[in-house]
Amino acid sequence: MPATRDYYEILSVEKTADGDEIKRAYRRLAMKHHPDRNPGDPEAETKFKEAAEAYEVLSDEQMRSRYDQFGHAGVRGGGGGPAGHDFNRMNVEDIFSMFTDIFGGGGGGQRPRGARRAVPRGYDLETEVVITLNDVLDGCERDVEFSRLDVCQTCQGSGAKEGTKPTKCATCGGQGQVMQQGLGGMFRIATACPKCRGRGTIIEDPCADCRGKGRKPIQRTISVKIPPGVHQGQAVRIKGEGEPPPPEQSPTGEGVHGDLHVVVVVEEHDLFTREGDHLLMEMPISFTQAALGAELEVPTLDGQATLKVPHGTQFGATFKIHGEGLPSLRSQRRGDIIVLAKVEIPKKMTEKQKALLREFAETEDKVVTPESHGFWKKIKDALPG
Repeated sequence: MPATRDYYEILSVEKTADGDEIKRAYRRLAMKHHPDRNPGDPEAETKFKEAAEAYEVLSDEQMRSRYDQFGHAGVRGGGGGPAGHDFNRMNVEDIFSMFTDIFGGGGGGQRPRGARRAVPRGYDLETEVVITLNDVLDGCERDVEFSRLDVCQTCQGSGAKEGTKPTKCATCGGQGQVMQQGLGGMFRIATACPKCRGRGTIIEDPCADCRGKGRKPIQRTISVKIPPGVHQGQAVRIKGEGEPPPPEQSPTGEGVHGDLHVVVVVEEHDLFTREGDHLLMEMPISFTQAALGAELEVPTLDGQATLKVPHGTQFGATFKIHGEGLPSLRSQRRGDIIVLAKVEIPKKMTEKQKALLREFAETEDKVVTPESHGFWKKIKDALPG
């Protein structure tokens, strides 16, 4: 049955998510539920298809627009699925081309029969690195720890105890797949062999180290260079630091390792809020500085800058300090610091200060600014009499 849950809910993204967020969400679900990682698990295969259906709709602007307006009815074609596809009649091979669009031609998925056999490729992995705004300014190098499955060195990936070999699975004839009749016998579905779980071989005497899986988890620590100007959520790709091809494709791990995607998380700063390559900050100033003007020292990420506040500055006025923001990831040209003036009124004053203010109040016009003339006129017109 085609997916009936909300596509945004399936991918766990907000309706305002952009294309990159949707792509990353699908990539995580595809890696988690891919049948090669969950052999013989029909629930994982269903979730894999469900995620693929949601991605097909939400990654296409026109289909996403129709879906946002009309729901599932706006994107279901005659076949019951998006654009006329019936996901109930698709096996994992049918979704392979969609999966490889996300993983750059790899991902360890099974290829359609008759297609030219490509070099097997392992799964991509994803981890996070936390950096500061100062790291974004200058760039940095961080050690990243992560875990991945690697070829068991004891059995060299075969999964069999030393001195023994796996035997061909009699159920699937070594193919790793069996064909099953679909609903009403109208079509056939290729599923992982329940006996060998898709490997095509049976291990009678498993390796004690990997328990017959041919792969063992290992801990890796690598140094990753983070370029200046990187943004929250962007990823640095480290080629070849992902997993080797699955044992059913390459028991010894020969082929292409997947990649490691290091997603950048930028810590919040005490003073600055990031807006693209610009930095925004609120700067408290006294009402006398606002009224008379002042020259202030403003902190920056790598020092301080001088800001001239003109007399008569109003609450919420903004000022720009050129070239003191963050560098562009592409051009390395720095953005600006935008300063928002917050005029503070003292809560406590001395008697002398109060007396000076009362003396000033006697001299000032009750209509304080040109803008206030219109405001007070509206108040006067609104009052009775």
